[in-house]
Amino acid sequence: MTEYTVEFVGTGESITCSDKETILSRCLEEGIAQEYSCRVGMCLACSAEIVEGEVTQPAARGLTAAEAENYALTCMARPRSDLKLERGKYPPSIEADLEAAADGEPAAADD
Repeated sequence: MTEYTVEFVGTGESITCSDKETILSRCLEEGIAQEYSCRVGMCLACSAEIVEGEVTQPAARGLTAAEAENYALTCMARPRSDLKLERGKYPPSIEADLEAAADGEPAAADD
């Protein structure tokens, strides 16, 4: 088992997380407030932008392959290196839906 440091950009918070546990589970154990909901990689509530480092998250079904390169679903993501994450950052596809909802527009329909 390998341990990595996960730093949350702009918060001054960090955790040590093994490659066998999810970032969210470690946050909860350490008392660090991390948004989440479904805990199965679908809702994207726990999304964070990967500023530095790598994760493995094969069960992160809510992300496309391209999005998974730049975003981590902390409920599924396990570190593969030391990390810097920016919490509360969502993939562009979700950001567009959030902006539309804030403007009172319906979310884009999937074809």
